[in-house]
Amino acid sequence: MSSRTLRSVRSGRRTTSSPSPLARRLPLVAAAVVVAGLATACGPSPAPAGSAVQAGTGTPAPERPADGTAPGASPEVSATPSALPSGPASGSASASAPASASAAGSSQGTARSGGATGSGAVSGSGSGPGSGGTKPAPATPTPAPARVPGPGYDGSADARALLDAALRAAKSDGRMVLLDFGANWCGNCKAADKVFAQPATTALLADDYHLVKVDIGGDNSANSALLREYSPSGGTYTMPVLVVVTPSGTTRVDTHATGNPPLTADGINTFLRKWAP
Repeated sequence: MSSRTLRSVRSGRRTTSSPSPLARRLPLVAAAVVVAGLATACGPSPAPAGSAVQAGTGTPAPERPADGTAPGASPEVSATPSALPSGPASGSASASAPASASAAGSSQGTARSGGATGSGAVSGSGSGPGSGGTKPAPATPTPAPARVPGPGYDGSADARALLDAALRAAKSDGRMVLLDFGANWCGNCKAADKVFAQPATTALLADDYHLVKVDIGGDNSANSALLREYSPSGGTYTMPVLVVVTPSGTTRVDTHATGNPPLTADGINTFLRKWAP
């Protein structure tokens, strides 16, 4: 083969050989330039949907779950019915919501009617207006003081009627009835009347007794019969005869049988306190 033929073969091989590395890079560089130009013209790519960019950092914030709770936080069920999810899974949430609401209502009720019990507020009683508690039973009113008759004995009075009225009053207010049998001419009876008129003794009588004075110094047979009924031991009576009678009409003490107390303030007041209801 001649040298001319060999050169033709070699030049043909060169024309069919692979392109140089520079030739391969040029299309890639051109494509990169085109892409960079497009990116510059369109601006930075937006953050993924549902994410937020943290201020000042350019770093996307963690995505918030679809239920609106903070990342890593436990979901809470609202006590408001409208905020509860619908669907089959809402059954347990609906059941827990009334419990939460009732607990909140209980706390509020405690705050209104004694929630400040730890700080000395009213107890639960819950008796104030609007508290819904049971109102306490009204206290039994204290009966008005009984009337204490003045000194002396009224021979014309109906002693039996006075005693019956006193017994009715005693059944109503729980006081005792004190029968004072005496006479206007009796010195000891006058001494007892002076003590009865003293403020301390008058207060004791008004608080604990209905006093009925019965005249036995004359010829009043009805009054004498009343004396024998409540002081049946008979004999000679030393006046005054003081008889304490219960509301049911039973004699508690008869000084004709036991002897009179000293007719002084201390003696009579001690006697009245001893036999008071």
